[in-house]
Amino acid sequence: MRGKLSSASILAMVEMEIRRLMHDPSEIVARAVQPILWIVVFGVVMARRVLLGVEDYRSFIAPGVVFQSATFISLAYGIMMVFERESGILKRLLSTPIPRSSIVIGRALAGSIRASTQYVLVILSAFLVGAHFKTNAPLLIGGYLTVIYVCMGFTALSILIASLMKTRERFMGIIGAITMPLFFASNALYPISIMPTAIKIVALVNPLSYAVDMLRGMLLGLQANYMLDLISITAFNMLVIASSIKLLDRIIE
Repeated sequence: MRGKLSSASILAMVEMEIRRLMHDPSEIVARAVQPILWIVVFGVVMARRVLLGVEDYRSFIAPGVVFQSATFISLAYGIMMVFERESGILKRLLSTPIPRSSIVIGRALAGSIRASTQYVLVILSAFLVGAHFKTNAPLLIGGYLTVIYVCMGFTALSILIASLMKTRERFMGIIGAITMPLFFASNALYPISIMPTAIKIVALVNPLSYAVDMLRGMLLGLQANYMLDLISITAFNMLVIASSIKLLDRIIE
């Protein structure tokens, strides 16, 4: 039983997360304030500059801001598991016959769905300040699914960190230490081609760069290496999910 994925368990965790969002939708709006400011203030101001080599900067920055906000929510998801460990809920969950793989994948999917709400809010706010996107329903839906897929990996990374960190303070310290470097050392705000060599190397191994490239290609119609992007994202997801499954028991030690 423990060795096999349980789709019912995964769906139950997703349903629980959706119920939480419906119960407190104000959290979605509150979390959208920062990315909207990125679009409205930073995007509009920088759109007046021509040094970045980007014609429509407001449109260019939007996919990056989507992932800036969504990955932050995904990475912060593990704090809930730290709370559950302290309250004993997680120990009871791990003592059930539910496979560890189902717990990690279910939580990763639940966290990614929570994070994906930023996609709609950021794209809408970017559109209102003059950004231009492909008005193609399949591509817009594909962009949303891309955000969910990418955020599954970052939520699994959050679960992995929560399994290793024993206190909320340490967990939040680690998340704070990796969130901004992850964002700025990527192609979220500027093309990789204009980066200094050292930062360019980091950006090329940063999974967020491939996620932004894929979403930017879908929404803006810019050239993107979809195959490389998908392979890179999938490799990252598989690595962190497998590691999270292996180390999950450590969260209650």
